[in-house]
Amino acid sequence: MAACLIFLFGCGNGQEAEDQERTQERTEEQEQTKEREGKDDGEGDVSSAVVFDGLRTPWNVIREAGTFYITEREGNIVEGADRKRRLPVELTRPVAAQGEGGLLGMVLDPGFTKNKQAYVYHSYRTDRGIANRIVAIVREQDSWEEKVTLLEGIPGGRIHNGGRLEIGPDGLLYATAGDAGNPDLAQDAESLAGKILRMQLDGRPAEGNMQGYVYSYGHRNPQGLVFIRNVLYASEHGQSGHDEINRIEKGKNYGWPLIEGKQEQEGLVTPWYEVGEQSKAPSGIDTKDGKLLFATLVGQSLRQIDLNTKKVDVLTDGYGRIRDVLVDEGVYFITNNTDGRGSPKGGDDRLIRMKD
Repeated sequence: MAACLIFLFGCGNGQEAEDQERTQERTEEQEQTKEREGKDDGEGDVSSAVVFDGLRTPWNVIREAGTFYITEREGNIVEGADRKRRLPVELTRPVAAQGEGGLLGMVLDPGFTKNKQAYVYHSYRTDRGIANRIVAIVREQDSWEEKVTLLEGIPGGRIHNGGRLEIGPDGLLYATAGDAGNPDLAQDAESLAGKILRMQLDGRPAEGNMQGYVYSYGHRNPQGLVFIRNVLYASEHGQSGHDEINRIEKGKNYGWPLIEGKQEQEGLVTPWYEVGEQSKAPSGIDTKDGKLLFATLVGQSLRQIDLNTKKVDVLTDGYGRIRDVLVDEGVYFITNNTDGRGSPKGGDDRLIRMKD
């Protein structure tokens, strides 16, 4: 049975907010690109190999039984092992691929081998503007088709839609929701914006949540989720630098917009790790050998952080913006240079494997 909540959309000038963020991000990327000049030729690390090229603003990559599944924000899923095939996603509410929205996160059902079911997070248009929804889809012969709506009415906009999905060790579905460009919604208990959500796989709120679907709150634009030793980690974009990686606990308030970065305030969680003054814009995250790997957009690199020492190392760069990372019989990542904020080169965007 579909689950639905009444939602509140962000107010204010979303276009102005997006323009300011785009300008800031461009400036920071240019500065970091200058720092790398002379270090590489801009064509990427020779220790990596391209699996697929010609991707169209990819956002999420997963793999099952040797087959990759990559969401593209315009509304398709690219799949394949050695050769790619692009399949449309047939939805009752068409994908709205504008700004940072579109077809975003995807995760496969635990019984995917038999039922061919997956879950996706996507933006769509309503009479009141852009919103986001989570739906179950099924792989048919030449397309993916919507099976049931789990949750809709998640506030959205041209910026800060969140969008990452993850199934936890508890068998529940977790989703990140951004503040939709309206910071106050992150602290609004009646809004789904600026939250990490948790639900059963049929769309019902999970028992034990803080409230309804809300698992944690006070988030700006969380874009990565991964469980490591049963602990949930989330990456999050800061307003001006101060990007975060948080250890997520049920019912906790992660501070936005009341605090940011290393600031402290009673009752609010200071991030487990924050990048400092210069933004890296961490997006998708995964884990390997007890370390957390994170893709960076502004940082234009794939990085890893030691969970004990918090030491950060750059694993590879030179490919431009990196949106997601996947650890599965190797380390894979997808570039995101065709998203309107990058500088596409021949072959972009690409799925790339780092050589061992």
